[in-house]
Amino acid sequence: MTFPVTGPKIGVIGGGQLARMMAPAATELGLELQVLAESDDVCATRAVPYAPVGDYRDFDTLREFARGVDVLTFDHEHVPTDFLQRLIDDGVNVQPRPGALVHAQDKLEMRKAVDRLGLPNPTWAEVKTLNELLVFGEETGWPVVLKTPRGGYDGKGVLVLDDADQARHQAATWFDQLSERTDFSSLLVEEKVPFTRELSALVARRDSGEVRAWPVAESIQVNSVCDEVIAPAPGLSEDLMRAATAAAVQVATELDVTGVMAAELFEVPGSAAGFMVNEFAMRPHNSGHWTQDGSVTSQFEQHLRAVANLPLGDTSLKSDYALMKNFLGGENQDIFGVYPQVLGNDPAAKMHFYGKEPKPGRKIGHINMIGSNLPTMRQQATTAAHLLTHGA
Repeated sequence: MTFPVTGPKIGVIGGGQLARMMAPAATELGLELQVLAESDDVCATRAVPYAPVGDYRDFDTLREFARGVDVLTFDHEHVPTDFLQRLIDDGVNVQPRPGALVHAQDKLEMRKAVDRLGLPNPTWAEVKTLNELLVFGEETGWPVVLKTPRGGYDGKGVLVLDDADQARHQAATWFDQLSERTDFSSLLVEEKVPFTRELSALVARRDSGEVRAWPVAESIQVNSVCDEVIAPAPGLSEDLMRAATAAAVQVATELDVTGVMAAELFEVPGSAAGFMVNEFAMRPHNSGHWTQDGSVTSQFEQHLRAVANLPLGDTSLKSDYALMKNFLGGENQDIFGVYPQVLGNDPAAKMHFYGKEPKPGRKIGHINMIGSNLPTMRQQATTAAHLLTHGA
């Protein structure tokens, strides 16, 4: 009897759309992808043959899943770092390692690291009481942004406070609840950065130290959710492009990151560097979905190469511009019913549907386009997203 030839087994903790989109790249590379899924109906289970259901917050479940893989990586950053260190102590190859991953898990640790690396950081402080928050606001100037160090995403775990009165009324509950938390005991407060737009510097690094970067992209948010990404960021100066890329490479190198990392940045004209660091994500990221069709090597293929310590792929653009447009769930419950119109309007558009139930406001897919006429691309992508969300 002969058996199929496959490369290393890559285990992914989490069964969301990022794990789902790693599957085609794994198939092409001949790698075997396995997923630890949160439930049997998460979207990666339809794309990955071996996807056992288990709780990543249970160490025995993690250990059992890790037994069958050559490399363990992530669809999200929520696995407890002490669990990951125990797996490493047991001989499991975890990529990225917890010492790097914590900077995407914990915003306080991230801010400390940015300071250590000498990169442009907003003014910030760790606060445990309402009074400490008020003092920060008075010294730094209102408005300020209050954040939970862990667990926040897409605008969750974030409060923008315009003045002391608003802080007293809206933030007091957050401090009252600190004693009940087990994942953090203090909050992060930052100055509200006067940025003009958000940028994403996407890089990948492998254990050998090889690093490759994609062109810096512009990320456009609507209601605190990523709506559109354009690469390269239109009108971005060469100097700022180089500086932002260098900062992301420095972070990946000095924090010993493996895999794909997105450095989310604020563009701040008039500041010393021209930008400030917002957050890090140490996995494939929404701001890098354009690479699936717009780059020689997608972020998903690159992540698999990196965690398996394989030579990294070319990150060049395939055209002048690449565009990604997210679409959300809405009143249209028949996604495939509008496919003929969406795909017929622009045969060059690339559809990526996650197979999720189209609940209102939920990210359920994205459209990628490449070309040289950016205004037309944006108009076509907006029309397509509207049809998918709202129907014909």
